[in-house]
Amino acid sequence: MRWGNMSHLRAKTSFNFNNNTQKSVFVLPTRQFGFSYSFLPSLCHPKNMVLDSKAYTKLVQKSANSGSPLLGKLAHSHMIKSSFKPCMFLLNNLLNMYCKCRELNFARHVFDGMPERNIISFNSLISGYSQMGFHEQSMKVFLEARESNLKLDKFTYAGALGFCGERFDLGLGKLLHGLVLVNGLAREVFVVNVLINMYCKCGEVDQAMSLFDRTDEKDKETWNSLISGYVRVGAAEETLDMLGKMHREGLKLTTYALGSVLKACCSINLKEENGMVIHCYVAKLGMECDVVVGTALLDMYAKHGSLKEAVKLFSSMPVKNVVMYNSMISGFLHTDGEACSEEALKLFMDMQRQGLRLSPTTFSAVLKACCVGKALEYGKQIHALVCKNNFQCDEFIGSALVELYALMGSPEDGMRCFASTSKRDIASWTSVIDCYVQNEQLESAFDLFRQLFLSCLRPEEYTVSLMMSACADFAALSSGEQVQGYAIKSGIDAFTSVKTSSISMYAKSGNMPLASQIFTEVEYPDVATYSAMISCLAQHGFATDALNLFEKMKTCGFRPNQQAFLAVLIACCHGGLVTQGLDYFQTMWNEYRIIPNEKHFTCIVDLLGRTGRLSDAESLILSSGFQDHPAMWKALLSSCRVYKNSVLGRRVAERLMELEPEASGSYVLLHNIYNESGVNACGEEVRELMRDRGVKKEPALSCIVIGKQAHWFAVADSSHSSSQMIYAMLQQQLDTMNSVDHETLVNDCSVT
Repeated sequence: MRWGNMSHLRAKTSFNFNNNTQKSVFVLPTRQFGFSYSFLPSLCHPKNMVLDSKAYTKLVQKSANSGSPLLGKLAHSHMIKSSFKPCMFLLNNLLNMYCKCRELNFARHVFDGMPERNIISFNSLISGYSQMGFHEQSMKVFLEARESNLKLDKFTYAGALGFCGERFDLGLGKLLHGLVLVNGLAREVFVVNVLINMYCKCGEVDQAMSLFDRTDEKDKETWNSLISGYVRVGAAEETLDMLGKMHREGLKLTTYALGSVLKACCSINLKEENGMVIHCYVAKLGMECDVVVGTALLDMYAKHGSLKEAVKLFSSMPVKNVVMYNSMISGFLHTDGEACSEEALKLFMDMQRQGLRLSPTTFSAVLKACCVGKALEYGKQIHALVCKNNFQCDEFIGSALVELYALMGSPEDGMRCFASTSKRDIASWTSVIDCYVQNEQLESAFDLFRQLFLSCLRPEEYTVSLMMSACADFAALSSGEQVQGYAIKSGIDAFTSVKTSSISMYAKSGNMPLASQIFTEVEYPDVATYSAMISCLAQHGFATDALNLFEKMKTCGFRPNQQAFLAVLIACCHGGLVTQGLDYFQTMWNEYRIIPNEKHFTCIVDLLGRTGRLSDAESLILSSGFQDHPAMWKALLSSCRVYKNSVLGRRVAERLMELEPEASGSYVLLHNIYNESGVNACGEEVRELMRDRGVKKEPALSCIVIGKQAHWFAVADSSHSSSQMIYAMLQQQLDTMNSVDHETLVNDCSVT
């Protein structure tokens, strides 16, 4: 497309000015740009005024600096209507304006219509695509620049290297590094920073450190790029070491630099005392009450489980704005438990009472609090408030709404929330995939996973971890291995979260040796990695090994969280280690101040029940504060069946019937307890009670995945299209087994 062929722009920027509307129309540009142009109405009437290149350039640059394309579009339209032929300098400014204002379609039209281009033209478009996350288009423009025989500069290579970092393409990144060396740009600090950032994103932190050491001139961005790389891979000691070196170099930490450092402390396995040292440094500088630093301090304490310090700091703030409240709400969310989510909701109500303007971040955090606290109906009210404030298109709010409706068992509503978001990033895709996984719709989850590839986005480590975990839960090893194959091919298999999911997937599929091998290969394990391995060992009967690994985790300096303690309690349950299990349960609060949730209590109830301590288990439930959670009562009822305690079993079953009146499990278990205890008459009474209340036992379903399709079936099921062939094959196998001598069959199957 050439310069004059832009009728689409003319249609969008032609206005009808008259005496009644002229004044009101141009109030906006005057306020927005901070200056007044009395000739603005004449921009749409080229016969009334002739502008030169200097005037057009001034208009376009003002528009670029303001971040709004309105004035620039008016100037552009005026050029076209007046048949003005702009020079390359003006065209580059116009191109830069559209890129800065995120009008990339217009930018591309201007670029394609330029009769002649220089390297600035290419750099503007490359930068525009990169800043908007369109890295593939950015790379295509870079290749066009190479074919144009222009001399590429540092800004050109920066866009291409950004593509390599975002796509984890280390091979291409090294190739571009070679071109940088050949073209004599290796000593440019700007290029060095981009190269360090690229190597860090590709997981090659050692290569980034080597480049850092060889660089004579370093600025703050050089240090920050390397520190960010260490944070990304979870290298706590190296991060602190770099922070110390940066301080010794005499680089003064600004407010925003301190905020970044504290955020880094939240992202890695940093010991709490090290964070407190940084807090003391902040207090010494008198920056404790600064909004940016104070918010980062709140995040640091909350994410390290030090909620008491976070609350104390929040209370000491002389002025609390929306950002402070948002940080505190998020802090409560980082501490597991319904009580903390209730506190988060109270803060939200306090914000409303004070008349603070709620932001999308506020709504996103509060919706997550509703999910954690199971306040699902209140979450629907928040959804209505989101729509009232016209925030339903926000991708973070969309993701939180998807999670809400996933918990409500309505993935279709979650999908509608996903479809309403204006920008569907990888996080929102991951949320809607998780929505279907939570509702046991693996096929739909995989359909969305395939659609994700068609959307020109690529799954990141969290999406891949989610899919592998889902495959582990559904015993779909073949599908999980395909996902792992993509992870290996794309280079994200090196991430700790992906390794952790691989461990769980292979362990749940019975391949414990491979799970152990992957665990030993994890370069930077975290608490989640240890917890996954402990759970795997427990499920396979290696209770002692699981406890030893838990102690090793603590020796390595990791602070156990709720998930880690849950894993070790499960190990104690499977191994019948009552004393150790009770000791660990006490340690949670006494030593680590971790509040047990219903899952921890269920483990202890199960542990006591397995050893016959049924009355102790009942007392624990009644004193736990989770009396309304059916899982604990179910565990106790199962133990009542094992020990044929029909008296306690009846009491527990009646409580379960109150909590879940339509669930058949408690009726069936109580019926079995009576029959196995020889009280058949009471068992028949339970059956009669089920009939009177209309409670029916739902048939158990099994699933087998063949190819890419899951097949569900029940006992004596004939609904499958191939049921006749399946039963014929089964009968053939039964006939073959019956024809073999029983004693011979037993001898052949004996384990030596």
